[in-house]
Amino acid sequence: MTASVAAVILNYNGKSYLEKFLGTAIENSSDNCEIIVIDNASTDDSLEYLKKHFPQIKCIVLDKNHGFAGGYNRGLEQLSHDIFILINSDIELTKNWDIPLVKRLEKPEIAACQAKILAYDNKSSFEYAGASGGYLDREYFPFCRGRIFGELEPDLGQYDQAQQVFWATGACMAIKSADFKRMEGFDEDFFAHMEEIDLCHRLKNVGREIWVEPKSVVYHVGGGTLAMMSPFKTFLNYRNGLSLLVKNYPYSDFKWVLFKRLILDGISGLNFLARGLPQHTWQIYKAHRAFFKQWDKALEKRDKLAKSHKNINRSGFFRGSIIWQYFLGRKNKFEQLPKHRFVTE
Repeated sequence: MTASVAAVILNYNGKSYLEKFLGTAIENSSDNCEIIVIDNASTDDSLEYLKKHFPQIKCIVLDKNHGFAGGYNRGLEQLSHDIFILINSDIELTKNWDIPLVKRLEKPEIAACQAKILAYDNKSSFEYAGASGGYLDREYFPFCRGRIFGELEPDLGQYDQAQQVFWATGACMAIKSADFKRMEGFDEDFFAHMEEIDLCHRLKNVGREIWVEPKSVVYHVGGGTLAMMSPFKTFLNYRNGLSLLVKNYPYSDFKWVLFKRLILDGISGLNFLARGLPQHTWQIYKAHRAFFKQWDKALEKRDKLAKSHKNINRSGFFRGSIIWQYFLGRKNKFEQLPKHRFVTE
C-alpha cells in the first residue's frame, strides 16, 4: 500500500514567502504528496492570502506563536499521514522533490531523511541549514557535509551519495509519523533552532537511522524568521546546544564534555567582543544563565531518556573537535576532515 505523505509548511508572518514559493511547491510535488500549512498565529494577512489564492490547501491555525517546535507538534498531531515532510516556508522545491525522500524511508530501519539543501541566491552553493547532511563533533558542535561553521562549499556533486548522517535539517526533513510520535515530537523547551538535532539524537539513541538523500534537491533562502546574525538566534543556539548535550549524551562523562563546551562558548563570546559584537557575547551569557536555571529539568529529561536507550546508533558522530580542525587545522571543507574520526557503523 502506498504511504500517505503530507508536506507541511510552518508559517509565521510569511505571506511574502507563500506568494513566492507555495505555487511552485504545489506544481513540483507528486500527486501523492498533500501540501498543508500550519499557521503559528500570524499577524500579517497570510491567512487571507491563502483563502483567496489557495482555497484547496488545508490550513491548521494555531492560537499563538508556539515556535518551530511547538507549532509543528500541535499541527502534526492533527494529521494522520504515514510520512511528514517538514519544509520551511522560504524554500523553493524542484520537480518531484518528495519522491526520493519517500523512497528512502521505505527501508524499515530509517526514521528520517533530508534533502540536499542549496542556497536560493546561489544555486551552485550549499546552504547553511543542513547542506548535504548533519554531523556532531565530540563537544556537540554541529556541522554539515558542505558547511563547516560559516564556510559554504560549492556543490560540485562531491556529496551526492546517500548515506547515514547524525541529524537531518528541519528545513526539509521527511520523517515517519510513527517515529515522530514515538519520540513525542520536538522538545518545546527549545522553541526554535536545534530542535531537529535533538529529535534525531533521541531517535539514534533508540537505534534508528537518519539519512541524507541528495537526489532530492531544494533551494533555501535562509533566515526567513530569524536573520543569521540575530542576537536572539545566538541565544537560542547556545542555550539549546547545552540542552542537546545534557539530555542526549549517552555516556556518564557528560559533565566533562559539558565543561569543555562551556569553555569553548566563553572563547566564542570573547571572539564576538573582538569583532565588535558585544550584544552576541551578552546573549551567550544569557543563554548559559537560562540553561542553568533549568538544570534540574534537563537532568530529569536525561534520566527519563536514558531508560529508553537501546542499540545506540552513533553513525555520523565525529570523534574529533571541529573547532580544532577548522581554526587550527585550517580545514574548511568536509572532505578534508580525517575520515577515521567518523563513526560509520
